[in-house]
Amino acid sequence: MSLRTVVLLSGTGTNFQAILDRRASGSLAIEPVGALSDRPGAPGLDRARRAGILAIAVSRGDFPDARSWWDGIAARLRALSPDVLVLAGFMRILPPGLCREYRGRVVNIHPALLPKYPGLDTYRRVLAAGDRWHGTTVHFVTDDLDAGPRIAQARISVGRGDDEDTLRARVQACEHVLYPRVLEWMSQGRLAMGARHAILDGSELTEPIVFEEGQLL
Repeated sequence: MSLRTVVLLSGTGTNFQAILDRRASGSLAIEPVGALSDRPGAPGLDRARRAGILAIAVSRGDFPDARSWWDGIAARLRALSPDVLVLAGFMRILPPGLCREYRGRVVNIHPALLPKYPGLDTYRRVLAAGDRWHGTTVHFVTDDLDAGPRIAQARISVGRGDDEDTLRARVQACEHVLYPRVLEWMSQGRLAMGARHAILDGSELTEPIVFEEGQLL
């Protein structure tokens, strides 16, 4: 099944590029029909244009209030009839109405081993806490911040010499493999969102599938 996919992003779009590269290799059956950003100058939109994908900028400053801005985003999404929304560095929290409209069809990747460290500054917080492990999580999106059913995680060990930059580089390298893999499961019809947990191959995932760093790189 080739999923009609819209990617939402705010920045450089490296996860978006990893998804495009995986698709170009023939191993990921998705049809990217648009890339949408809240930032007109986001480099991720240039990646879409280079790939011949519709690039859409919806700036908050062009609307009188947040509600009309989100209504504008929702209208643009509906026009594209996506099967799945892929959040790839989209630095906005989806409103409850949009989460309900696309329930079970929105995925996000977050640079932490959820449920630990939802929100921002995960690398700094992990180092400050002296944690032994860090990583990234792909999860379904609900109207609870970074709290939707977890699908898969990549886990890395935190070394004595690690700082925010080295952790970010290692986590992002894992993300660029993990995210396309989860989308492949979706495109194959293997993955769905249940009432409380993700469901993979008919089995409820009370815990996410965990990959160690060496299993992905």
